[in-house]
Amino acid sequence: MSGVVASPELLAIARRWIDAIPNRRPNDLRNLLTEREYLRFVGTGENEIWAGPSVREGIGDFFGDIPDLIRHDETFAEAYEHNGTGWACMSHELVFAPQPDRVFQIRSTLIFTLEDGAWKIVHRHGSVPIPNMEFTGAAQTAIADLVAAAKQGFSLDQREGFASVMFTDIVNSSRLASAMGDRLWSSEVAHHFKTLREIIEARGGQFVKSLGDGTMSSFPSPEQGLRAAQAILRATEASDGPAIALRIGIHTGEVIQTREDFFGTVVNKAARIAAVAAPGEIVISGDTRDLTGAVEGVVIHPPTDIPLKGFDGLHRVHRLEWRT
Repeated sequence: MSGVVASPELLAIARRWIDAIPNRRPNDLRNLLTEREYLRFVGTGENEIWAGPSVREGIGDFFGDIPDLIRHDETFAEAYEHNGTGWACMSHELVFAPQPDRVFQIRSTLIFTLEDGAWKIVHRHGSVPIPNMEFTGAAQTAIADLVAAAKQGFSLDQREGFASVMFTDIVNSSRLASAMGDRLWSSEVAHHFKTLREIIEARGGQFVKSLGDGTMSSFPSPEQGLRAAQAILRATEASDGPAIALRIGIHTGEVIQTREDFFGTVVNKAARIAAVAAPGEIVISGDTRDLTGAVEGVVIHPPTDIPLKGFDGLHRVHRLEWRT
């Protein structure tokens, strides 16, 4: 075809997309996809052909099912463009932490179009020579669930209501994994998640999901979330395992729940608040503080106004004492 040229720019974008998957950057994945109805996502499993903007909202959970990698090598990559349309083809060899002796091969094709001067992915096709359950250990239904919900006007097991959303994150997990070895670290993380689930559920919360080395949970009331956060850090400090430092963030407001996941601004803000917490620190939003009131045994520090990535202006937050 006349006018087709190799595209270093698209190759760099394609590599950015691939790099965002094992490094757990769902916002990067989402922002590289078009918001238009003609978006198509083709997976490796049977019937994994999804369409529309719902794909963007499920992309983080879809790739979040993939285990941690201990090796990720690019074996082939090329990209071309022509008159505002482009495409990239890549292949990689992967070794996952749970199966360190096995090498998986994955092939990816990305199709791009220029939208208002920016390249956006309009079609993704990934393939491996084995089923998803064997490849990732999970059926990977996140996008299917969201697309089905969108077709039904987002009514699929949907509940709207008030909740306190909590995120936890292990600080310097890569360094710990390197020091312990991936197999031992994976076992430690699994034990950590089990402990958190028990603490969260014992205080009336719901352990929603794990996210890499972090977790997301929800509580009917702010007080339950605050007490769970305190208990989590106390249990972590008292553990005789490796010295794990956590950061925790909590925000309260109206959420939408579909199946066993939660959506909405409250969820995004809770994640951002967790990201600004220091190691061993619990940070709560001003809304959570206002709705908590006086709780016996709970000390909440004076407010601080801070910026939060993805949100305009400054936001009031409070640090929650957990050693009292």
